[in-house]
Amino acid sequence: MASFMIQGDQFIYDGKPIRILSGAIHYFRVVPEYWEDRLRKLKACGFNTVETYIPWNLHEPQEGQFDFTGMADVVRFIEIAAEVGLHVIARPSPYICAEWEFGGLPAWLLADEGIRLRCYDEKFLSKVDAYFDVLLPMFKPLLCTNGGPIIAMQIENEYGSYGNDLKYLEYLKKGMIDRGMDVLLFTSDGPEDFMLQGGMIPGVFETVNFGSRTEEAFNALKEVQPDKPLMCMEYWNGWFDHWLKPHHTRDAQDAANVFEDMLKAGGSVNFYMFHGGTNFGFYNGANNHGKYEPTVTSYDYDSPLTEWGDITEKYVLVKEVIQKYFDVEPMPLPEPVRKKNYGQVQMKPIAPLFDLLNVLSTPVQRACPEPMEKLGQAYGFILYTTQISGPRKQCSLELQEVHDRALVFLNGEYKGVIERWDPKPIELQIPEGGAELRILVENMGRTNYGPYLRDYKGITEGARLGFQFLFDWTIHTLPLDNISLLNQAPSVQAEVQMEGPAFYKGSFHIANEEDIADTFLKLESWTKGVVFVNGFNLGRYWEAGPQKTLYVPGPLLRAGDNEIVVFELHGTKERQVALQDQPELG
Repeated sequence: MASFMIQGDQFIYDGKPIRILSGAIHYFRVVPEYWEDRLRKLKACGFNTVETYIPWNLHEPQEGQFDFTGMADVVRFIEIAAEVGLHVIARPSPYICAEWEFGGLPAWLLADEGIRLRCYDEKFLSKVDAYFDVLLPMFKPLLCTNGGPIIAMQIENEYGSYGNDLKYLEYLKKGMIDRGMDVLLFTSDGPEDFMLQGGMIPGVFETVNFGSRTEEAFNALKEVQPDKPLMCMEYWNGWFDHWLKPHHTRDAQDAANVFEDMLKAGGSVNFYMFHGGTNFGFYNGANNHGKYEPTVTSYDYDSPLTEWGDITEKYVLVKEVIQKYFDVEPMPLPEPVRKKNYGQVQMKPIAPLFDLLNVLSTPVQRACPEPMEKLGQAYGFILYTTQISGPRKQCSLELQEVHDRALVFLNGEYKGVIERWDPKPIELQIPEGGAELRILVENMGRTNYGPYLRDYKGITEGARLGFQFLFDWTIHTLPLDNISLLNQAPSVQAEVQMEGPAFYKGSFHIANEEDIADTFLKLESWTKGVVFVNGFNLGRYWEAGPQKTLYVPGPLLRAGDNEIVVFELHGTKERQVALQDQPELG
């Protein structure tokens, strides 16, 4: 058993003053086989603590169905941190932001239009309680008060940036205490007055999040919380990327200098991020400050450790700063994880998407084009089909609030794309006898931050030709959560030309386990889609960039044949992909 508490302006661990030097590593963005590697590199850099969020949507993907296995095995991650010799800061808020899908909230919450998020709403709180009833007892033996590594827990995340419902925060606080969370509880907010006022409650330690102007941020914290330790809970030493925008980097020396400013001020620090990792699958989030901007698959964040776990110049400079102020226990770095160029992989067609609908989905009939959440779907794609009477010489297809990117087909012919951030209508001509209209919508990630958090996916308000709403729809949900269903597809000739949404498959051989290494998948001539390796969803690719390769961790590979499946939306010029030993993040 140990104690971690506040005395005056100091943290005290087991009776001795301590400064928290923490780095964020998200277990859910790293394959479990690499957790120890990343944690040891954190410790070797001179840090004494690891911080992680806990995303609700990962652990309760369907209401009442919980998952704490594989990449969701948060208990094992925390146990490894303890074995390495690190304290742990856990942030199990209902909401986490983290550029993670829906800020960690499960999509099934949106099936109930009456629910209100992140406030004292009984419907919402009943769902939180059911989640906490399962999650928090798992943490109890891991608390420092019970001999474990967890020294502090967060009750909500940057709440002052969203709301001012202090009754809601008090409810979460009480829920944690009632379930035995007897460690230091804290909140974290930006350094603005309204953020700090909206996110603080009595008896809970407040921390501040920022990336520069240390004195200004710490002074703002001292104004509302004098005579307590100064802590930056999120030091943004890098930044994340959006599709269609340039890749972000931050000068390593500048990042080290701001870190040193915090130490000179007597502050404790949590690097957000120390190691970013990857938004595997469909778990990337999006920002929306009036314009929707989805986050890319890579969460490299220009951190001290790269997405694939290599140390950087930033790592070296940060370690030098720590060694100026603290005695760093000598600890050898793990060997760099090997990378390998496996060369070109030829891809053969499986089938067009529209030929596989009965294999991948069971259709439902609805008068209106319902969003995903109303049909029990969280992620992936959704297809809407209806018949239009004709002839109509010229008419505009308008999608009201399409979330997020819709491909339009008339009698099987591709007519264009309507994008949430550029929702221009598509002009159609309907032949005599009418036509079949198909609209394939991609969920590119729910909003994770800001006032537009309630982010339904699909066609959310209706489809019109001019002012006339279209009714009577056949809807196929396409979550693509079981790619093995493609084995039921009828075989097609390799030379068949496929245009539009289609699946492709290829394989490459690894002679033995010693040849397994990390690699990076490049889709030079492909347009936009999703990649699966041995059934694991690597995430999205898009020629729009900035990201040009997808990270493939070695543990996803095996000795023998390895299968790559690509779901391509627009078609490809060359049916091959490359597995190279260098990333390209833009």
